[in-house]
Amino acid sequence: MSSQPRFFTLEEASALLPSVKSLVGRQLERRSALELMLSQLALKTGTPPETVVENPDDPDDIKAMKRDITRRIEEYQRGWNELEDLGAVLKDARTGLIDFYSKIEGRTVFLCWKHGEDAIEHYHDLEAGVAGRKPLAAVRKRLYN
Repeated sequence: MSSQPRFFTLEEASALLPSVKSLVGRQLERRSALELMLSQLALKTGTPPETVVENPDDPDDIKAMKRDITRRIEEYQRGWNELEDLGAVLKDARTGLIDFYSKIEGRTVFLCWKHGEDAIEHYHDLEAGVAGRKPLAAVRKRLYN
C-alpha cells in the first residue's frame, strides 16, 4: 500500500461498500474457522499454541493441522491486504470495523463502517476512534467532494 492514504468522498466509499462487505464477511468467516482450528489443536496437544510452527517430533496429524492453519492464516492476511489495497483502513479485525479517509471542511476524518451496517452513516475524527462516531447526516453537505 502507498504511504499516502487515499481520500474518499462518501459516494466513492459507498461505491466500494459492496466489495468491502463481501470481503469483510469472508474475513470474519475465516477468523472463526481459524479460532476453531486453534481450539482443536489445543485440545489435541493439551495446551493452547503460542505459535503454529511444525516441530520435527510432532505427530503426523498435528503437523497436518499446523500446515492447514498456517495456510489459512496466510489467506486471512492476504484478505486484509486486499482490503487495504482498496484504500480502506482496517480498525478491528474481530468486529469488521473499517474506516475510509475523508475530509469535512478541510479537516481529515474517517468515514466509519462496521460489518452488519447497511451503509456508511458515521464519521469520526482521527483521534476519536469508534467511540467518537457521529452521524454523517448533520455534515453530509460539507463532506469532501
